[in-house]
Amino acid sequence: MFEGLHTALVTPFKDGGIDYDALERIVELQIAGGVDGILPMGTTGESPTVSYEEHKEFIRRVVKLARGRVKVIAGTGSNATDEAICLSKAAADDGVDGIMLVNPYYNKPPQRGMVAHFAAIAQAVPLPVIIYNIPGRTGINFLPESLTELADRCANVVAVKEATGDIAQMMRTIELLGDRITLLSGDDNLLLPVLSIGGRGVISVLSNAFPAEVKRVIVDYEAGRIDEARANFYRLLPLCRAMFLETNPIPVKAAMELLGHCSSDVRLPLMPLSEENRRALKRAIDDFGASR
Repeated sequence: MFEGLHTALVTPFKDGGIDYDALERIVELQIAGGVDGILPMGTTGESPTVSYEEHKEFIRRVVKLARGRVKVIAGTGSNATDEAICLSKAAADDGVDGIMLVNPYYNKPPQRGMVAHFAAIAQAVPLPVIIYNIPGRTGINFLPESLTELADRCANVVAVKEATGDIAQMMRTIELLGDRITLLSGDDNLLLPVLSIGGRGVISVLSNAFPAEVKRVIVDYEAGRIDEARANFYRLLPLCRAMFLETNPIPVKAAMELLGHCSSDVRLPLMPLSEENRRALKRAIDDFGASR
């Protein structure tokens, strides 16, 4: 259901608030680039530093802007189960196509606690659910065996965004769950390896700025044009690295500004990209443009 390219949208800011004019341009850029879906209010969208009202309004606006042309998956996870249920129900009322739930962060629950947490949300909201496994940000790893238990309990858990960076763990997930779960890369720089082991796409940071170019890798790979997919992937790889010169979404916000899509403003405690890294990012963008 959620195969292909889904963009983890940035949240454009201006004068301290959300820049909805820029948001409209960004959504249109994504649709023109051929993405399969867009994901508002993930961590790339700085969900930890928006208010509940902003969170809900942003998702509502994205659904209206998309107008059914692409899927909309709302980031509604939390480390508090009741809070995640509340956000998920609000997103469902606004007409999203699915929700994405990040590992509960900071609390560091046991595996059985994470299964119970995700199951409570999935059972409360009759929408397809993507689990977002990112131990580097949350301090906890949702293991393939636990994901299998969750999928057995909740048929609407349909996909996992894997951002462990651990290919062996991803292969174990596919080994256990096969086609019952769609495995999506959570790292742009692992897109090609993940496709090669049976993953079916990516939830991407880089595609905020370069949607058509990221989509081309997936299309070529799925069509059996492996050499073309590999060449395009390696052309994108320096940009993938540049997106993590500093903490995401600082570099991608700077890239969006350099390309004229929105400001690079981020909310504290994040800070704008350093001048040194901004120069490195611009070189990567310029070099990519020259290579096409």
